Order: sequence, then C-alpha cells, then structure tokens
Amino acid sequence: MHARIQKWENSLAVRIPRSFAAATGIEEGSAVEIANDDGETRLHPLPAPRYELDELLAQITPEDLHTEINSGQATGGETW
Repeated sequence: MHARIQKWENSLAVRIPRSFAAATGIEEGSAVEIANDDGETRLHPLPAPRYELDELLAQITPEDLHTEINSGQATGGETW
C-alpha cells in the first residue's frame, strides 16, 4: 500500500486508508508508537489504558483532598 506524506500545520502526516485502519484496529484517537528501526519507520497501535478504581484511589494524597464548598441556598429541585 502506498501513501503520501503531507504537511499538517508544523508537522508531517500520513493518511491511513480506512481498510488498513480497520484491519489493524486503528481508529481516530488511537494511541500509537512510532519507532525508527534501522531507518525503517514503524507504527504500532498501543492498547487502551486500563484503570482500576482501587489503584486510582490509592494515589490520592492529602494535598489532593478539598473541603466542601458552600454554593448557597437551593434554588431549584435540589435535595440536600
């Protein structure tokens, strides 16, 4: 498959044909790794990051915690 490099603002870009993207699982917003192996450019899709709630909560420090904010009296159908 052939493609052409084009200027995209201050960078260069290559368009990936839809059939190739579908076959490799690449879609808009996919994270990829670009590598140069002995002068050969390679593009590898990266797996989507997986997060576990317990791991994220364990990273909270006292500096990350905030106090309550008083936003005034309820003005609609809020329940406090």
